Amino acid sequence: MTTDHYLSAWAPGAGPAALPRGPLSAGVTRARGALLAPLSGVTDLHMRRIARRLGATATVSEMVAAEDFARGTEEARLRAEGEGVLPHIVQLAGCDPGWMAEGARLAEANGADVIDVNMGCPAKAVTGGQAGSALMRDLDHAERLLAAVREAVSVPVTVKMRLGWDDATRNAPDLARRAERLGYAAVTVHGRTRQQFYTGRADWAAIRAVRDAVAIPVVANGDVASLADARACLAASGADAVMIGRAAVGRPWLVAAIAAGLTGETVAEPDAAAKAELAAEHYEGLLALYGARMGVRHARKHLAAYADHAGGLEAPERTRLVTTTDPDEAARLLRRAFDAPAVGPECQAA
Repeated sequence: MTTDHYLSAWAPGAGPAALPRGPLSAGVTRARGALLAPLSGVTDLHMRRIARRLGATATVSEMVAAEDFARGTEEARLRAEGEGVLPHIVQLAGCDPGWMAEGARLAEANGADVIDVNMGCPAKAVTGGQAGSALMRDLDHAERLLAAVREAVSVPVTVKMRLGWDDATRNAPDLARRAERLGYAAVTVHGRTRQQFYTGRADWAAIRAVRDAVAIPVVANGDVASLADARACLAASGADAVMIGRAAVGRPWLVAAIAAGLTGETVAEPDAAAKAELAAEHYEGLLALYGARMGVRHARKHLAAYADHAGGLEAPERTRLVTTTDPDEAARLLRRAFDAPAVGPECQAA
């Protein structure tokens, strides 16, 4: 298996036989691609299905707490759901190697094609439990956790990290080398330290130190919101692919447009009617996944983002869209949002 297969084997329509199942070797031409990032509470099953179907290179589940998943909690199970998404990539978070290994085994048993280890989340609720980017403060412990996950499963394993905990400890290259030695298939690096959270601009050039440190594929993340951003990010970082997070909220078609543009192709942006149908599909899917009462709550951030990009609602209607508990009213307002032209530029594929 060669490094380009980590990305190129999952072009739209690729079947299970194309999925990589063993260690990846280096030394070949790398593929370009655009992946949908794991966003806690955002990249639910239906957002991933839509983005992948439209042409995203791959999508990653929202962060799943490994211990909760291993203990069988319903919320963790729903976060890890991947029916209809190929490849099915599950991101696990935690600080205990035993629970991380058990969560990985369960994810593989439930059909995960790839396990991604979260070492990049900056949220205080996560780092306070010594998980996420807090693991970058103790690379020996991080390595033990990485080893436990790698040994627990036979599918490829990847890791997502930040540049480091703070500017004084930008140790992402060291962590990436340790992951590579353990047989990890790829690393993703967000171009900020944990202490930056999401302030300032992602430092794409700083990711090049990770690219230079390892032979496995490197994916660059942070502030990629257009094809021009993706090209600039790849040029600055030397990475093999980009990962798109916040910019895709309310625009799941964005990742496909960027993926196509990076290969020299053009994908027409959906028109307003098609966007309305995609938004409605996402909303209805959330109601089916979580039930009407919880589904409405889970959908609010998506409804707000779709409405903002569509530009067809006045402020009182937008407020009603994100506060109503009536699924029929929300669906009506969501479709109405796309009746008017969008406000502001959208991503162009070329």
